[in-house]
Formats: sequence, structure tokens, C-alpha cells
Amino acid sequence: MNIEDIREHSLSKPGVEEAFPFGEETLVFKVNGKIFLLVGLENVPLQFNVKCDPEKALELREEYDCIIPGYHMNKKHWNTVIIDNTLSNKQLKGLIDHSYDLVNKPMKKSKK
Repeated sequence: MNIEDIREHSLSKPGVEEAFPFGEETLVFKVNGKIFLLVGLENVPLQFNVKCDPEKALELREEYDCIIPGYHMNKKHWNTVIIDNTLSNKQLKGLIDHSYDLVNKPMKKSKK
């Protein structure tokens, strides 16, 4: 998977916007104004940060050396995924989808 694959997959989702709020080296994808994916364009090998359910994040880090706590992020909720051919494109897209779904789920209305 390369940057164009990541970009194409992310932009195929409803409501997604891309931006460079942290400078031209970091491509950010948002839905409803919330970040679900960050890609460091100058990182070799290519890597990205995605939001993840905390329990699933720990499981993934234990299972795969290419998944580490989110660089410059809340390490409980974010993973950095290093694209080193350990994970298939389907698995990488699944991690992006999971992050998108977490950020895009409807807010619960509080009962009064």
C-alpha cells in the first residue's frame, strides 16, 4: 500500500476531507471535523496514525511489530502503523476503516 492507495481509500468514505493543518509533511484526513488518519509523507518506510479501540490497540501491538503506540498521539487511543509488508492491503484498509468508524459514530444524546 502506498500513499495514493491510502488517500484513495480514505477519500472514498462519506464526508471525508483532507488537509495539511500541521504542515506540508503531514496529510490529515477528517470526518465531521475530527481526525481519523494522519500520514507522514516523508517517513520511510511509509506509516500512518489511526484511532483504535483501546483493547484492540493493545492486541494489535502485541501481535504485530509494525503496530506501535501512536506517535505524538494519545497512546491509549491511537496506533502508528508502519507499512513494511507485514500486513496485507486488506488489513491496512481495515485499520483505516475502524478508525473512520470510531470517529464517525453518532454522538449519544444525554438523557435529561
